[in-house]
Amino acid sequence: MSFELLSCLLALFLLAGIGTPIGYSILLASLVYLGTAGLDVALAGEKILQGFYKSTILLAVPLFIVAANIMNAGSITDRLLNFCVAAVGRFKGGLGHVNVVASLIFSGMSGSAVADAAGIGKIIIEMMTKDGRYSRGYAAAITAASATIGPIIPPSIPMVLYALVSKASIGSLFLAGILPGLIMGVVLMAMNYYLAGKRNFALEEPVPLRELPAKTANAFPALLMPAILLYGIYGGVTTPTEAAAVAAFYALLLAALFYRALSFRGLYQVFVDSARSSAAVGVVIGGAFILNFIVIQEQIPQSISALLEGSDVSPIVFLILVNLLILALGCVLDATTIILVIVPLFIPTCEALGIDLVHFGVLVVVNSMIGLITPPYGILLFVINAVTDIPLREIISEIWAFLAVLIFALVIMMLMPDLVLWLPRMFGYQG
Repeated sequence: MSFELLSCLLALFLLAGIGTPIGYSILLASLVYLGTAGLDVALAGEKILQGFYKSTILLAVPLFIVAANIMNAGSITDRLLNFCVAAVGRFKGGLGHVNVVASLIFSGMSGSAVADAAGIGKIIIEMMTKDGRYSRGYAAAITAASATIGPIIPPSIPMVLYALVSKASIGSLFLAGILPGLIMGVVLMAMNYYLAGKRNFALEEPVPLRELPAKTANAFPALLMPAILLYGIYGGVTTPTEAAAVAAFYALLLAALFYRALSFRGLYQVFVDSARSSAAVGVVIGGAFILNFIVIQEQIPQSISALLEGSDVSPIVFLILVNLLILALGCVLDATTIILVIVPLFIPTCEALGIDLVHFGVLVVVNSMIGLITPPYGILLFVINAVTDIPLREIISEIWAFLAVLIFALVIMMLMPDLVLWLPRMFGYQG
């Protein structure tokens, strides 16, 4: 390891360790590298501008964020929850199932785990803890765990970022996320059913079946969004970036005109919040562009490939090692940083070992989402704590069971690539 790279890494860990936002930490550490390597510091600005200029796909990120915020600001979330209560609330552990199904549906609109948790989290936790039916920690834990499904089922902001660094097909990544997202939902509901029986959680008053068609019709326009997105991309009607614009426009039509639940003041606040979130992601992406230049300059991917080729590592052993690394990093880094900074190091090796990049992308995104609920620094744990004031120790004490079944689901996806790639292949993917 060169002195310049060592200086960069020390600066990065020092800045992140004292609480500097990760985007600024990456930018400043990159400047340290450029300075110690005797390169022009203005190169940083050039790499950022080039990266954003060449990556039109990044326009999808703020557009999906706008779509998610419009969904939250309108009454769409409430309508979806009413539909979920009517559909699965009657079973043992009913509101826990509602929590998971709502996340499965909402994930088809937001593309963001944080938006999912913040959007439906507070509402459903209040429903679950009302009259002491569920403990606060349990309600918060299953909400955080189910929110991890958000970026797996399309649309998905992390998958857009992965496509940026891997050049994999976004449409194929979106399709490949559907079955894994459903698997995650199933294992969470199975664990919820088991714990509901073990702890004797109260049963909900079942909604009469005759009311189900009306509640379904009320939520149906919102349920159409994932279908519209996938048809747009795979029907050749829109590019992925244009599909993100369609998602934002469709969310606006639903909230403002169809449901009449969004005022001009509310829309202004949506745009302000979306601009802030997009800027935060943009800073990390900008830092990643410079860091990727440093990685190439230091020939790190070639070194990793040479090391692995010399040790004759099989594809499955490589996947296990990478997944263990990402699980560990997920405890301290957010998903955006992992995908933009760490994952590009492994892309050349995946290609050399014959690992499908769409399969690898799904594993990376699922793994990064699991990191969001991994104590002690899981971001979703802090989001739920912030919106509900439920103490972190109560959430962490209940999260382990859900964390275990999500890791089990990840292992299934890792060992069965054909399961992940089945849907993309149905639509012509050749991987």
